[in-house]
Amino acid sequence: MYYSNKPDHYVERPAVIEEIRDTIRGIKPIAKPHQPKPTAWQLKHPKKDINGSEPEFIIKRAGKWLRDGAKLPEPQMLFDHFWLEGELCILFADTNSGKSVLAVQIGDSISKGEPIAPMQMTAAPCGVLYIDYELSDKQFQQRYSTKNNHNYKFSNKFCRAVTNPQANKMYKFSNYQEYLENEIENSLLIAKAKVLIIDNITCLNYGAHHATGALTLMRGLQAIKAKYNISILVLAHTPKRDPVKPITKNDLQGSKMLINFCDSAFAIGESQTQPGTRYLKQIKQRSTKQHYGPENICLGKIDKSGNFLRFKLDGYDLETAHLQRKNEQYQKAIEAQVMELSRQGMSIRKIATALNLSASKVSRMIKRYPNFLI
Repeated sequence: MYYSNKPDHYVERPAVIEEIRDTIRGIKPIAKPHQPKPTAWQLKHPKKDINGSEPEFIIKRAGKWLRDGAKLPEPQMLFDHFWLEGELCILFADTNSGKSVLAVQIGDSISKGEPIAPMQMTAAPCGVLYIDYELSDKQFQQRYSTKNNHNYKFSNKFCRAVTNPQANKMYKFSNYQEYLENEIENSLLIAKAKVLIIDNITCLNYGAHHATGALTLMRGLQAIKAKYNISILVLAHTPKRDPVKPITKNDLQGSKMLINFCDSAFAIGESQTQPGTRYLKQIKQRSTKQHYGPENICLGKIDKSGNFLRFKLDGYDLETAHLQRKNEQYQKAIEAQVMELSRQGMSIRKIATALNLSASKVSRMIKRYPNFLI
């Protein structure tokens, strides 16, 4: 049996205290094992040792994932099959196509639990936070009131947020991403929201046109979604596109990381055969099959009846019926315009912008008819 000669009440001194006592007595500390000199990269990127930090991955056996998943509720429809509960969804379209109009209408619908006809909605009403980087206070008021100041009655569960020019908390954070995510989280808690709508993605200032910035943005939004068990809709733009071709995921402006890391996406297109008509098309879906693809787009028009600017959805059609006709007469007219502008000295890039064509297509036309320019 082992017996200690130390009294029962003996408490070991901390190592740092022993080192101080040894220094006072003139005793040299025991040499530590040789440590290799850190490299320049290691000095620039020191390891972070944070007690209690969460690991990157959660690991379970596949069968456990299935059993746990079976206990979760089925995601309900927020806006038909376009956007379901628990999804990070992207709505993209060209400028002035009605993205903000539809987004506010969807937010209003969710906050009241009233579907936008003829779309389905099975989710219960809940709090909605709409972060608006687009409209001024006056523009928002004009959209949802009459000239006699008869205001639309929004639900108390619908909150709108705009940037505060007096905000001065960013200096407390190491970068803009941490600051913005903190402010979004605080706003969600204040608004008691289970649905977040951001209008629009370019104003988040993450550099979404590049893969690194887009990945950081999407991972940040996915983390907020998972942490608070919310649903997110983010609005985005499309660059100039060929009206002859159907809308695809490649029409989303920015890095492909955006479409790769979202759960669902849909787009607003403008009819080239029926002026004023728009259509909704599913672009990506994970939790449901495609209901509103190229064979069944949802048609609608922007309408303001009374004090509410809205999308009035009515009917379905083939997308090809609303694309610009690419016939021989049209092709000859375009070629004539290209050659005339080129003869006037306009650059290929400027011609492409003016006629809504790709620069490569303009270049091919000019090379095809070199004698026309003489």
